Amino acid sequence: MAAKTKAKSKTSAKRRVPAAPKWTPKAIVGVIGGSGIYDIPGLADTRRVKVKTPWGDPSGPLMYGRIGDVQLVFVPRHGPGHALSPSDINYRANIAALKQAGCTDVLSLSACGSLREELPPGTFVVVDQFIDRTFARAKSFFGPGMVAHVSMGHPVCRRLGDVLEDSARALGIPVHRGGTYMVMEGPQFSTQAESFLYRSWGCSVIGMTNMPEAKLAREAELCYATVAMVTDFDCWHPDHEHVEVTAVIKVLLENADKARGLVADAAPRLGDRPHTCPHGCDRALTNALITSPDSRNPKFLKKLRVIAGRVS
Repeated sequence: MAAKTKAKSKTSAKRRVPAAPKWTPKAIVGVIGGSGIYDIPGLADTRRVKVKTPWGDPSGPLMYGRIGDVQLVFVPRHGPGHALSPSDINYRANIAALKQAGCTDVLSLSACGSLREELPPGTFVVVDQFIDRTFARAKSFFGPGMVAHVSMGHPVCRRLGDVLEDSARALGIPVHRGGTYMVMEGPQFSTQAESFLYRSWGCSVIGMTNMPEAKLAREAELCYATVAMVTDFDCWHPDHEHVEVTAVIKVLLENADKARGLVADAAPRLGDRPHTCPHGCDRALTNALITSPDSRNPKFLKKLRVIAGRVS
């Protein structure tokens, strides 16, 4: 009996850091956004699960659900009740939790301000580039004992972007394909001088949450795409200061309703996944590990098992 008990204990210990999930023909779609996104018509078999990762706790319990035969896993980016500011979010734990759950594709939904007249409130922007101006956040799963450099030239999976654009158009949601998401640290909004600077850089929208989220998704070899939902014009706009808070909240609620429909329509379109991502998202680490095998930290490698187990 003692031997059996001991063996069982070892098995439990191993499960705390699961191995990297193997390829599956069916997508498991991770969704990062506010808790209001969960109330999707047709979402079945829902359950909430508290999880831990080697990088700490995610923002809140994961919520599992299903639309048809496609499984979804939701994580509340700011935690229950929006208790976490953008700088306080444990981005590594959020992405690691989705990876541990077996997610293959990640749809990120976030409110943002517009830096372009042609992108008014209510527009959904399927961005394809980011400028990262954050400075107070852990931005990589890797570090001393295992160094890696992934490519971020094209930070968004175009396959997911195509699906999101198609779904938005099918639902009649005002959508713009392409654009640069300027990610600032926050939590304060930008000054007018900063807003004009970001416009001069060619940025389309501005927000506080998609970095280092996109970088970490790439390190975790997850296909990732962002829908930036415009709630207002940033302070560059001459009429911005005259917009009432109630008007912004109204747009925010309308966007959340559209976002639920978008996820409900997009998830089934992602159901049957290709064996490999045509854009290489699922192979981002193939040539990224630079630390020589004899210099790799075994303890750190164990921590990285769910993220880099495929190549390390």
